[in-house]
Amino acid sequence: MKEMTDRADRDVLRKLTETYVRIAGLPVQEARRALWRGHYALQSAGRVPIVLHFGMWNQWCREMFDGAALQCRDPFFRQHEQWLRMQLFQHATGDDSIQEPWITQRATLRVDVTNLWGLPLSRHEAEMPGGASQIIPPLTDWADLDRLRMPRHAVDEEATRRDVARLQEAIGDLIPINVEYGCAYLNFYADISWGLAQLRGMEQMMIDPYESPDELHRLCAFLRDAALATQAEAEQAGHFSLTTQLNQAMPYCAGHEDPQPNAARPRSALWCFCASQEFTLVSPGMHDEFLLRYQLPILRNWGLIAYGCCENLTNKISLLRKIPNLRQIAVTPVADIAACAGQIGTDYAISWRPNPTDMICLGFDEARSRRLVRDGLDKLKGSHMHINLKDIETLEGDPSRLARWVTITRKETER
Repeated sequence: MKEMTDRADRDVLRKLTETYVRIAGLPVQEARRALWRGHYALQSAGRVPIVLHFGMWNQWCREMFDGAALQCRDPFFRQHEQWLRMQLFQHATGDDSIQEPWITQRATLRVDVTNLWGLPLSRHEAEMPGGASQIIPPLTDWADLDRLRMPRHAVDEEATRRDVARLQEAIGDLIPINVEYGCAYLNFYADISWGLAQLRGMEQMMIDPYESPDELHRLCAFLRDAALATQAEAEQAGHFSLTTQLNQAMPYCAGHEDPQPNAARPRSALWCFCASQEFTLVSPGMHDEFLLRYQLPILRNWGLIAYGCCENLTNKISLLRKIPNLRQIAVTPVADIAACAGQIGTDYAISWRPNPTDMICLGFDEARSRRLVRDGLDKLKGSHMHINLKDIETLEGDPSRLARWVTITRKETER
């Protein structure tokens, strides 16, 4: 029975892979690469790049690309089937995402995501699909600072080889297999902001600068050192590569190597994504004192920095100029678009994130969407900007909205 299941799963995966390989080889993919290279080199582009950013953290994706939507029965093959189906769907939207001519098998890292720093992390899960969970902070007593333990970068090489061999056997004759090692302490896991909220809780984290500044500085220093140590270990092991990079768009830039599979590189050759979402209501002064000064030693090791996810950075852009390798700043739905554009000018790429609720999540009024996009484009005129529609939690059962929105938005950028 297992042999029959494996054969059926491989057949499903092979058919999807054949379609994906064809799409990844289309001329439009190279045109998109050229577009993003110029955009992030801060060169005047022929048009404004548009990208849709979504994944299994969004409720509509869990409904559309999980459960009965998948045909593979083995969890190992299901994860790759899921990725392929999402890539094929993304291509169909017509955005400027690039479908790369390889498939990635992630290494098995020896890390417990429920205990990243020596104290157990937990939360009250939402009772309804797509609902919000609540953090249960483990560091409620500053005396427990001494219980924190410095993490290590470690890989289960045997499990990794086994997984790579399975994927290679199934589809390796159709597409190159990229083995992605990376490091557990990257992106949100290394931006310090997220760690503070996980360990102390959001409310207490915002009180700590007033009540316990010395202890908070000590915790920030620990999280900084944890990221530095684990990333250094991963780099020394050759576990960073040209696919170990993230900017929430396409990690290309003229003057920097393009992503390619199985190409080990130091951090200085790669993009790094960093955010400060939990500090969105913290003053610029305290953002600088309790966050940015601890992020800087981490960020200086990387080639290019993309800063910001969902937070409002309107009053903090002058602080971000301290990051010597900064290349992208997020301008989010809660930010003052005109004020951000005025401060950023043409010094950095702007990742404008329109409000998805306004655009397509709560009904889809094409005229209203067109007007809102036009208003944003007018405020950002003259900047090096792209449009990133992200945090799309629902499409109300109508996934065709994404392609229609891309068409409308592209027409506005060409206006």
